[in-house]
Amino acid sequence: MFRLTKFLQEIDAPSAVGPRRDPPGPVVIWNLIRRCNLTCKHCYAISADKDFPGELSFEQVEGVLKDLKAFKVPALILSGGEPLLRDDIFEISKLAKSMGFYVGLSTNGTLIDETMISPIAEIGYDYVGISIDGMRDTHDKFRRLEGAFDKSMAAVRLCRDAGLKVGLRFTMTQDNASELPAMLDMIDGEGIDRFYFSHLNYAGRGNHNRKDDAFFTMTRQAMDLLFERTLRDIRGGTPKEVVTGNNDADGVYLLHWIKANYPDHADHMHQKLVQWGGNASGVNVANIDNVGEVHPDTMWWHHNLGNVKDRPFSDIWADTSDPLMAGMKSRPRPLGGRCAACAHVDICNGNSRVRAEQITGDAWSEDPGCYLTDDEIGLSGQTSERVLTTPFSASRKLAG
Repeated sequence: MFRLTKFLQEIDAPSAVGPRRDPPGPVVIWNLIRRCNLTCKHCYAISADKDFPGELSFEQVEGVLKDLKAFKVPALILSGGEPLLRDDIFEISKLAKSMGFYVGLSTNGTLIDETMISPIAEIGYDYVGISIDGMRDTHDKFRRLEGAFDKSMAAVRLCRDAGLKVGLRFTMTQDNASELPAMLDMIDGEGIDRFYFSHLNYAGRGNHNRKDDAFFTMTRQAMDLLFERTLRDIRGGTPKEVVTGNNDADGVYLLHWIKANYPDHADHMHQKLVQWGGNASGVNVANIDNVGEVHPDTMWWHHNLGNVKDRPFSDIWADTSDPLMAGMKSRPRPLGGRCAACAHVDICNGNSRVRAEQITGDAWSEDPGCYLTDDEIGLSGQTSERVLTTPFSASRKLAG
């Protein structure tokens, strides 16, 4: 995750540069249930509105929570499927909060109404993230449910009015890229705290639809817009927490943007970006799925590291006998292609390994989702056999 607001605040209020440090334990994204009332086009879990066998009981969840706490996991993101479909979601949430975890709720929002908001507010989630894929028609098409947008936005307002920190999550493809400016305007108008901009990653249903991923030029236009709007809000005294995910090239692209627009701050920004260190899958970000399988992150559901029913999470996570985990935990990682030759690997740490694996079959190949040019990664004058994704049939420009 790339905390854009935090980095842009460094322009006017630079902070001291320190060594790169990993937190004591990983943030755990926990898919407590696979069932969902929606069948979204880009779902990495390929959920459906049915029960899935083998999901963890409350007693098993409680045991895992105790292990996670002892392992110094600082934060849990409770997800699904749709986590609000799990009968004991509030009991699990209360327990996690009582143990001192930061607890986030990741939901599509369609089930949050006037009745549901009371127990959600009572839990006091540290953050509620609700997915919105564009404006009304586009969102409903992505979510495959007419009226989904209105229900989700009503949930956003209920959470906001209840005093909860609430944010929108937006996954950009070529089908919704043109609506990013309107999304940002809506966030301003609704007084929403946080915006998570996700690049499409090739996993689950998202992998099946990778031909719909945005052009690299669209991605660059979107990032330019996010930089400009976020810095405007910071300087206007109304900063929002803007973060991006699933493409750690964002850090390198920001560095080039700073060099072009605020060259006096480029050296400091470079140091802060190296301190950040890029992709943290398998190190500072972990995933437990609905049946207890542990994965390097949520996009690696096809690669199991072990099951918490059989072994404690702490043992699984520390085990580097799995070649993928050994590579992810090494620094530098054993990268190939453009990634191996990149001058900024100390910033992005090789970007998305699952995207490389899904396209090439090799987790250590270059990331085909990197939208930086050869010049921008220091390959000018060198031969580069770049891995290409499926060509797109149309392009679309972002407006205002």
